Amino acid sequence: MTVHFIGAGPGDPDLITVKALRLIRECPVCLYAGSLVPEAIVAEAPGTPIDTAPMALGEIIDAMAAAHGRGEDVARVHSGDPSLYGAIAEQIRRLKALGIPYDVTPGVSAYAAAAAALGRELTIPEVAQTVILTRTAGKASAMPPGEDLETLGKTGATLAIHLSVRNLLMIERTLSPLYGADCPVIVAYRVGWPDQMFIEGTLADIREKVRTEKITRTALILLGPALREVDFRDSALYDADQPHVLRPKRKTG
Repeated sequence: MTVHFIGAGPGDPDLITVKALRLIRECPVCLYAGSLVPEAIVAEAPGTPIDTAPMALGEIIDAMAAAHGRGEDVARVHSGDPSLYGAIAEQIRRLKALGIPYDVTPGVSAYAAAAAALGRELTIPEVAQTVILTRTAGKASAMPPGEDLETLGKTGATLAIHLSVRNLLMIERTLSPLYGADCPVIVAYRVGWPDQMFIEGTLADIREKVRTEKITRTALILLGPALREVDFRDSALYDADQPHVLRPKRKTG
């Protein structure tokens, strides 16, 4: 018996991995975060999927332990990729204490799905070569020392800010001196769902645009100069003047 932590992707059933779908089809027990995972993702589960949104951690572990006692595999389905803000570490800690086997199947993260839907690259040559996945402090927990937004913003990297759409005023005030008030910002709402929405603006005006759309949750904030559509040098990856082991320098003459 194994508890399979499964990344369901951002919401679009077509973005789930082949392995993830196979596990959902095979496991007698399916637990899923119904507030973030569409029912279509778990529609092929053999039993009735259990929505864990109203359940506390102890109840979820009890359900896993009961399945373990019956010798039944569990599909524990999380949104996006479970390694990012998936709250799997606390579940794994308890499974280890109970001696219950587990594994993790990755999924498409919201930041990757958002970039794909927008048709954008987040790492542009000589503009931004780093992507930082982070969040801001909220009711749940504080940020660790050294991971505050001002410190991270000094890198000039592309920022993918999770769980923070209610903190746009703080984000604007913190990052405008570092990125400039005209820095492009995209708020991606419910990426991969039928009602997905992308609100594009700048640090100066994005808060008002989001307020107009009445978005208060389930949104990702992408920010940085790489989102600005300007001239930039081509990557060296396919540059004919940049030979490498798979593309040796061609002899002339």
